[in-house]
Amino acid sequence: MSNNHKDSVDLTPQIRRAAMDLLARREHSRRELATKLARRFCEEDTPEVLDGLERDGLLSDRRFCESYTRMRSEAGFGPLRLRAELRQRGVAEGVIAEVWDELPLDWWQALCRLNEKKYRGQECADRRDVARRARFFQQRGFPPDLIGDLLHV
Repeated sequence: MSNNHKDSVDLTPQIRRAAMDLLARREHSRRELATKLARRFCEEDTPEVLDGLERDGLLSDRRFCESYTRMRSEAGFGPLRLRAELRQRGVAEGVIAEVWDELPLDWWQALCRLNEKKYRGQECADRRDVARRARFFQQRGFPPDLIGDLLHV
């Protein structure tokens, strides 16, 4: 009998409160939030709450994409890595493209800033140094054509 009572308890308010606590700290994608809520609550109960948060404007993959892109690009990460990270977090390719069209992103300037910060304007000493720097910029997610232009390869 107690199991039936336990099954009939509506956890929606608790799930919503937990979701809002997470969203108060930072923006989350729908997938990220669903994953975090699934650790504490039954997965079947969360989609309804997430739909409500989206309807109320409290959860937005678009807003998450804007925030995440700004944060990570300012930290020196390039478009290839950011796109992969956003997709991994459940942001649709269409949302990424839309947001990036609207944001003032200049990947060349970002690469130049990262180069200046990391290498302080020093020229490459030899071919090994060029290769090492190219690998670093690739790991940061910058496209090969920009890296080649920067390193004059």
